[in-house]
Amino acid sequence: MPLLETPIPMLALVAVLAYLLGSIPFGVLITRAMGLGDLRAIGSGNIGATNVLRTGNKAAAAATLILDGAKGAVAVLIARAIFAEDAAQLAGLAAFLGHLFPVWLGFRGGKGVATFLGTILALAWPVGLLACATWLLVAKLFRYSSLSALVAAVVSPIFAILTGYQTVALLCALLALLVLIRHDANIRRLIAGTEPKIGQKS
Repeated sequence: MPLLETPIPMLALVAVLAYLLGSIPFGVLITRAMGLGDLRAIGSGNIGATNVLRTGNKAAAAATLILDGAKGAVAVLIARAIFAEDAAQLAGLAAFLGHLFPVWLGFRGGKGVATFLGTILALAWPVGLLACATWLLVAKLFRYSSLSALVAAVVSPIFAILTGYQTVALLCALLALLVLIRHDANIRRLIAGTEPKIGQKS
């Protein structure tokens, strides 16, 4: 963990603002703006890029992926520029929680994969790049978005330690735990062999 350098009131402000940024449901907004319907009534009902892809609109899915990742990255980079590393890590966590539990959608959000990757890339880019590479490799080999996310998340604390970013390892582990919890249903379907593959409709 980083040293506590930022005053507590400022950390509280960072947490609130980062949470609000993270809670912006870009998948819902983009699909609605493009006339693709209510994303929560499509496919798995998830608000992330994988479910947006099930609408058949790759541009919408790509935009959702980029913007969901940017939420975490922007929160981290702004907090780091204004305050210090403790604020940056808190901002990343708060933005991630905002995506998982957005106030605008009754606290029913996404599974956080893109936001997780964006957050890690901004906090420690070598760790983020390795996590992204892991996602891509597993996705290419097995064609399961959920499995790719789970593996990338679980190995991220190990990558943090191996690349010398020990101060972010604990946050990586916490985010990975949340990713695992949010993918509970996916894990059960993977075990049962009923999990849809990338590009396949639920």
